[in-house]
Amino acid sequence: MSDDGRGLLFMALVVAGGLLHGFGLAYSRMARPEIVLDFLQLEDFGLLFVMGGAALVTGLAIQLGTRIIKTAPLTGTRYTGREKGFDRNVIIGGVVFGAGWGLSGVCPGAGYASLGIGNYRILWAVAGLFIGAYAQGLWRVHRNSEARERSAPGD
Repeated sequence: MSDDGRGLLFMALVVAGGLLHGFGLAYSRMARPEIVLDFLQLEDFGLLFVMGGAALVTGLAIQLGTRIIKTAPLTGTRYTGREKGFDRNVIIGGVVFGAGWGLSGVCPGAGYASLGIGNYRILWAVAGLFIGAYAQGLWRVHRNSEARERSAPGD
């Protein structure tokens, strides 16, 4: 077991959860970009029920689960909220993500599930996801190094 308490059982449950999530995406047809694009163009509202049901189940599980069980069952760590500021980066990231999703009909999770159902043409979109994430990482490193140079005391 590693220092953070994540052992073999934890990893097995993560894989099982990912497989279940991918199956759900494929079964609900969210892994098919053409279905997602029909939804985004307000031609098919079936995915509204899929996403609404998922949000309801997740919200209830988090609200009730964290009140009943105070620590994570597999790691023993306490549940804590994650504070993330709402800033310019969140807005820009949301706009870029939404534009990419709207133009391609591919969300990252659904893209991987789409590969699982044999839609190999989706590899172009998945490659775009990786390239975009890599470019964002390079930009963040560049921006942070510039900020450090500006804040460093002069010689």
